[in-house]
Amino acid sequence: MKYKLLNGIDNATYALVFDSGDEVMNLLKTFANEHSLKAARFTAIGAFSGVDLGFFDFGIKDYKKIPVNEQVEVLSLIGDVALYGDDSKLHAHVVVGRSDGSTMGGHLLKAVVHPTLELILEESPGYLQRRMDKETGLPLIDISEPEKR
Repeated sequence: MKYKLLNGIDNATYALVFDSGDEVMNLLKTFANEHSLKAARFTAIGAFSGVDLGFFDFGIKDYKKIPVNEQVEVLSLIGDVALYGDDSKLHAHVVVGRSDGSTMGGHLLKAVVHPTLELILEESPGYLQRRMDKETGLPLIDISEPEKR
């Protein structure tokens, strides 16, 4: 993965270009932690050689894994970054297009790029913190907390 700072230091905007074979979520999480991102949003297009989608099952309070073991186009990938403790946590959803024109989508659990993924990441002007939600068992963004900088 390569990246370039496009705009500013505060509320920075980055272009990240992933190479064939890169695993998106691991590299993006590492990038967010290394750049101390407290809040950000991102969008991307490109292609994957394979992807694991997730569908949250409230009955078991976990994601049902949906493997897609084929070359797919990334039609839309959107997500955010927020802190969970001192760690950057990603939340991303993706819609992928298959060779027959059908689509699949869900929570992005894991994806391997092939041949490229072009992602624009925009740092938000505020601070977001995730807190464990007892009902779902998920770390959800809590906007009731006072803003920290």
